[in-house]
Amino acid sequence: MIGRLVYLAAGAAIGGYVVHRVNRARRSLTPGGIADRVEGRVSEYRGALQELNEDLAEAVREEEAELLRRYAPEPRALRSADAAPPGRAERG
Repeated sequence: MIGRLVYLAAGAAIGGYVVHRVNRARRSLTPGGIADRVEGRVSEYRGALQELNEDLAEAVREEEAELLRRYAPEPRALRSADAAPPGRAERG
């Protein structure tokens, strides 16, 4: 008698789990379920693209600052009036 009760309880538990999984699969295949999955994926990709955009913008700013530091002309106010241009010897 106890063996039959164990099998009955196990069958009820397994049956409940199977019904739950079937209902969940059925809901995920409805247009609303598909839309929810697509929306979730799109939001993940949107977040990843925003991170990529921020990283690229930061890299571009760093590269631009390096190039400006390296190749930007010096302001005329900082140069001395009697100094020769770089690379040329003074005449005289």
